[in-house]
Amino acid sequence: MQKQIKLVKRPIGLPTKEDFEFVQAPIAVPAEGEVLVRTVYISVDPYLRGRMNEGKSYIPPFELDSVIASGVIAQVVESKSTHFKKNDIVLGSLGWQEYSVVKETGIQKVDTNLAPASAYLSVLGMTGLTAYFGLVDIGQPKEGETVVVSGAAGAVGSIVGQIAKIKGAYVVGIAGSDEKVKYLQEELGFDAVINYKTEDINDSLAKACPNGIDVYYENVGGEIADAVYPLLNKFARIPVCGAISAYNNEVADVGPRVQGYLIKTSSLMKGFTVGDYSARFGEGTMALAGWLQEGKLQYEETVTEGFDNTIDAFLDLFAGANLGKAIVKVAEIES
Repeated sequence: MQKQIKLVKRPIGLPTKEDFEFVQAPIAVPAEGEVLVRTVYISVDPYLRGRMNEGKSYIPPFELDSVIASGVIAQVVESKSTHFKKNDIVLGSLGWQEYSVVKETGIQKVDTNLAPASAYLSVLGMTGLTAYFGLVDIGQPKEGETVVVSGAAGAVGSIVGQIAKIKGAYVVGIAGSDEKVKYLQEELGFDAVINYKTEDINDSLAKACPNGIDVYYENVGGEIADAVYPLLNKFARIPVCGAISAYNNEVADVGPRVQGYLIKTSSLMKGFTVGDYSARFGEGTMALAGWLQEGKLQYEETVTEGFDNTIDAFLDLFAGANLGKAIVKVAEIES
């Protein structure tokens, strides 16, 4: 038997533990072309909140009374596939459970000689690729331009800021604690960082961006985004990755209208998901891995120990408790 986590209620506002249920279920047996894997790391991500709601989106909502799924690093326990052998380390979109049976086409091997296994949920995984394509393809930062990143100490934002520095930009981060401000400036080399919880975001952003804003990488929305729009330069670019400030709103989010700012500055504002770039994942992974090996990229992980603490780790995202990528460690990798 194994533990699983199911969604049993659609959250209203901020999710609570009552919206989830731990259950016991038998461990399945793989058929031909399948493998049985043991969960090692689970990725907890803000976008999962959207999948807990009903309604049309870019990815289907979770069904009630079904196991929640996200990115998972796992180790092969039993293989009935010619592509995988016992103890292989793999990545896939798998359930929040201790064991999974998956088709051989649903997972891929990861190279733990290149980076630790958990890195394939962060800098070399979907968050790293999200940072890369949103900034490089939509943001297109040029040397000397000003790039502003909201949620800058998060899994995506911290990588965005570093790539912008690699491209020669002046980088301003927005974060929510003095610890995060210090990390972004001293460890990652951001040129300026604003603590939106203790500073006036409008005044501080204007002071930090004396030459205006050329690229705004949007992870947060809300009042932080409202402070950015008046500072946009001609032909500014805004990759819209997320809007975590509104994910748990019980009523529609209302703020200043953006159209006038975009028209006056001929700015581009484009929403995207990393799946839009699936055909180019190889390009992104090679670039990120190269910068990682050259020491130009760093990454941080907030690791929560134990499968039983998965829901806590997920809820902590909305309190801003994580520095870098939030991951749950379920088990050790066996040699």
